[in-house]
Formats: sequence, structure tokens, C-alpha cells
Amino acid sequence: MTEKTTGASYAAAGVDIEAGDRAVELMKEWVKKTQRPEVLGGLGGFAGLFDASALKRYERPLLASATDGVGTKVDIARQLGVYDTIGHDLVAMVMDDIVVCGAEPLFMTDYICVGKVHPERVAAIVKGIAEGCVLAGCALVGGETAEHPGLLGPDDFDVAGAGTGVVEYDRLLGADRIRTGDAVIAMASSGLHSNGYSLVRHVLFDRAGMSLDQHVEELGRTLGEELLEPTKIYSLDCLALTRTAEVHAYSHITGGGLAANLARVIPDHLHATVDRSTWTPGAVFDLVGKAGSVERLELEKTLNMGVGMMAVVPQESVDVALTTLADRGVDAWVAGEILDRGDHAEGATLTGSYAV
Repeated sequence: MTEKTTGASYAAAGVDIEAGDRAVELMKEWVKKTQRPEVLGGLGGFAGLFDASALKRYERPLLASATDGVGTKVDIARQLGVYDTIGHDLVAMVMDDIVVCGAEPLFMTDYICVGKVHPERVAAIVKGIAEGCVLAGCALVGGETAEHPGLLGPDDFDVAGAGTGVVEYDRLLGADRIRTGDAVIAMASSGLHSNGYSLVRHVLFDRAGMSLDQHVEELGRTLGEELLEPTKIYSLDCLALTRTAEVHAYSHITGGGLAANLARVIPDHLHATVDRSTWTPGAVFDLVGKAGSVERLELEKTLNMGVGMMAVVPQESVDVALTTLADRGVDAWVAGEILDRGDHAEGATLTGSYAV
């Protein structure tokens, strides 16, 4: 008599197809909330469809694309078991890069990689992405959830996304538009955003021995709540600003800090100076600096120091620009100006000391 043998299976290898299907069903309602009239079909196809005939109203449409993730901030979400905010970070990191050139965000796709599919957890992540897409004015047209048992632990995950926008050729923003005498307007960040968390985690957890559930008086809440504060999404604010004022360039302040990111949009013959005394960085930046004895220059190379986006505008546009941003609830101020390059080697420098 031949003995029955049990063959290998995908489930035995750790991949749960049924859980993946349930995750898709749970996320559908959130994806629907992001739909634009140009989107065709629904969730579940092999590709997201966007009706490009909508671009016919442009004389010379330029497609802008970007891709990004949120780095080790996902580990904070994992430890806290909070999954519906990290998607805001993802959308901000992608779509605020796209809007820098003046492009209107159109659509986005996401990639979620997990050690084990927990349908409700995946749906919560997608919920956050969908809510972020609504704030950015773009559609979430599709994505992928991949289960990688053995490579990631059962509770481990990572997220990434890619987005597309469009801008009219003659309205493209950037270094070519910037002139001597232009003003640099800073827009306040909502906190650390999604950069520098490897330094932050090392300083606060490894060196200072702090915990996520620890209430920090100067923050007015727990450390975990502060570290998980979603990245501000500026896309619609920047688009509104370009409609009401003349804007020459934007700079999204992400990895590399304020000066390095601003320098990316400054032409070789000009130089941007930013006066630290025009604002006071949030308490979390001071906390990181003191807890790890991190020098100011190192902090500024790693963190946004309270500024998430910058706009370069002509002096005559300053008042209307500040009014537009204030009307939209964006804390903004004149932080610097554009000068001739002179002897400066860098495209942008910070001067003075932060206000206290």
C-alpha cells in the first residue's frame, strides 16, 4: 500500500492568498474616495487606467513623476500598532516632490510589502494613503501588496509609492525663473515629517533610553504621538499659490535638510540666504539635539528644522503669497532672499541663530 505524501504549497511557505484577497476587499472603499473623473475601471485590474485625453487642454503638457518611501518611520508605526497615518507620509513624500515644478498631481500607485498579510492592517495603511491622495488632489489608481515570509517578520512592513503629475511647459517652475532680489518664503512643517528617523531613533531610544509611550512635557504629548505625526501635504497649497501669485520655484525640504534642498533649485550664478532668526524650530528638534548632543550643523543636514516647503517669489508677490497661504491655514513667513553668488561655494546657506 502506497503511503500518501503531502506536497508543498504556497500557504505552507507562508503566503496566504485568501488574506490578500480580503485585504483588497477592505481597501476598496478607501480607494474609491480618491477617484478623479479621468480614472477608468476599478480596483483589481492589472493596471490602473487614467484617461490621457484630459491633457488635450494643455498646449505642451509635461508629465512629472516621482517615487519614494517613508524610511524607518514605518518602525514607529509598527511598534505603536498605528497604521492609518503612515500613508499620509507616503503621499507627501511623492506628491510634494511633483508639485515643486508646478505640476498638478494626477495619480499614484503604492507598494506595500509585509511579512504576513493582516487584512485589517493592510487596509488601514491603504486608508491612510487614500486620505493623503485626497489631500493632494490625486487619484489612487492601483498598487501591490506583497507577502514576503522569511524575508520580513510577521509584523514587519514597508511602503513605497510612485506618482505622476502634469504641468504646462511654459509654466514649469525652477532655477531658470529665479532672479536676484527674489524672496524666499518658508512654510512650516508639521514636525519631523519622514526624514532622519535613523538618527532620531538612535538618539532618543539607544542613547537617551526614551520610550514611545513616555509623555514628554515639552512636546505636550507622548513621544510616539510626536514621532508619528503625519507629514504635511503641501500640494494643493502650492497649486493655489501659483494661481494667485507669481512663483519662481519651490523646494521640498526632505532628506539633506533645508540648505541642501533649497540649493537644488538655485541657479549657479545666484545664492540663497536663509535667516534662522525668522522662526523657532519645534520642540522635537531641540529634544533630538540635546538628547544626542547633536551639533546644529548635523541637525540641519538631517532634519527639516521646522520648514517643510519653501517658495521663491519676486518681492512684489510676497504680500499676496503670504495672504494666500494664511487663508489656507499654512503658517508661512519670509525667511530669506536671493543674492548674486559672489564668493559663495554653495547655492544656499543659513545665517544667524534661531529665535527663542
